[in-house]
Amino acid sequence: MGAGESRRTAEPAPAPTATEWSLVIDPDGRTGAENMAIDWALLRAAQRGSACLRLYCWKPPCLSFGRHEPALVRYDRKRIATLGLDTVRRPTGGRAVWHEHEVTYAVAAPAEMFGSLQDAYIAIHRMLAGALRRLGADVGLAERPRPAAGPGAGACFAAPAGGEIVSGARKLVGSAQVREGTAFLQHGSILLRDGQELVTAVTRQAAPRPSATALAALLGRPMTFKEVSDVVATAAQSAWTGRWQHIGIEPDPSDLARFGDDSWTWRR
Repeated sequence: MGAGESRRTAEPAPAPTATEWSLVIDPDGRTGAENMAIDWALLRAAQRGSACLRLYCWKPPCLSFGRHEPALVRYDRKRIATLGLDTVRRPTGGRAVWHEHEVTYAVAAPAEMFGSLQDAYIAIHRMLAGALRRLGADVGLAERPRPAAGPGAGACFAAPAGGEIVSGARKLVGSAQVREGTAFLQHGSILLRDGQELVTAVTRQAAPRPSATALAALLGRPMTFKEVSDVVATAAQSAWTGRWQHIGIEPDPSDLARFGDDSWTWRR
């Protein structure tokens, strides 16, 4: 989803302190507004001391914009409407992502659990990279690149940011982060199949082609939501000690109205 508000190179990061974790696995898919409303609710819960890992997908596929991204200038709203694309503006930073063939993860927790936001960014990616290696993917964490791209620089998957998950020079997982008070939310896309060219297709100006890869390309076979979500859930429970419980969650109506409002999605 583009780099979050915290970036650093792939240094070792401490594991979070033991706590109670909730695990939400949502395989059926939700709209962009529903997904962002639920992630926002998890962030509010984290401000009260809870921690959660959510794994989900999108139905219908959706184009998401970063919180501060100049979508009105950067993307062709008329073409997006003609194509009938669902759109949403995320509460996190970063740049545009096309969500279709992927497992999306979200981690919401008190910031102090991971030591700092920068440590959280790395620790989460280290956990995800370990999970993906168990599937056979040759992945690592990107070193710090040239100065990080701003929100108007085009698609998230145009280039990796420091600490993001890559295979060679190609990005496999794009993430974004935000902090509210004492808690943070980090979420991102683990690509099962590529498709980020759609972002380029609805971009007004010339833009670099996405430098993305996907698990299907790396492993030479199709990957399912269940295969990837299962291995990520197992890796998280191994890496992050504490009591884990499966829960379900529905979006708050007021949050759903906000993220479903075109005046929020196209506010800049």
